[in-house]
Amino acid sequence: MKFFVVVPARIGSTRLPRKVLRDLAGRPLLRWTWQAACRSGAQRVVVATDSTEVVAACRAFGADVCMTSAAHQSGTDRAAEVARSENWDDDAIVVNLQGDEPLMPPELVQRTAALLDADHEAQIATLAHPLHRVEDWANPNFVKVVRNVKGQALYFSRARIPWRRDGVSTTPPLPGHGLAVRHMGLYAYRVGALKRFAALPPSRLEQCEALEQLRALENGFVISVGIVDHEPPRGVDTEADLALVAAQLRQAGSS
Repeated sequence: MKFFVVVPARIGSTRLPRKVLRDLAGRPLLRWTWQAACRSGAQRVVVATDSTEVVAACRAFGADVCMTSAAHQSGTDRAAEVARSENWDDDAIVVNLQGDEPLMPPELVQRTAALLDADHEAQIATLAHPLHRVEDWANPNFVKVVRNVKGQALYFSRARIPWRRDGVSTTPPLPGHGLAVRHMGLYAYRVGALKRFAALPPSRLEQCEALEQLRALENGFVISVGIVDHEPPRGVDTEADLALVAAQLRQAGSS
């Protein structure tokens, strides 16, 4: 199986400004993410950015980098621009790995691509993991997904889905009987589908829940959802996240 990885790396993060260039255990945060992508077995890894500073940093540590429009609203739009500019075949698979995921296991990147490769009905693939606590199921910051019998997404929501008609239990098993799993923001696309998706306007459901993947479902895309046993390591959104990830890297003795 051959696949590409695009690593969107926007410098204008709101909660943690310039986070992709912040120092993390002696290296720019983005370099850790890029290294994880390179270990995934991808045919090629391209960083997509809107910043000349990020371009310079990438060239300094040897990454392939593409300058993309500053007008893009999401990493998906940036990945689509790279796919177009590189003239990748519409049937090729590209994984979108956000630049603030320095601890992402390379095997999960590969697994997402393999999931899409194996599901010939799907245009998109992603991963999810089980929910074990009622408070996580109720947390609107945790995106839930329910699947059909083929393992394809029926719906994503910030709400508590599926809802048990006979009421909510506060003790295990979870109210949804484990039918809902927590979505991970790691996607694989067929290149043609990625370009079509990025050209679509935001959909009604997407605007309602602030979930980009609902645009895909509302427009008839099939999303294959694979299940992993455990929650992956955290990404970096805040100063506290940065400190925690740095501590984990130090503890692991990364070099």
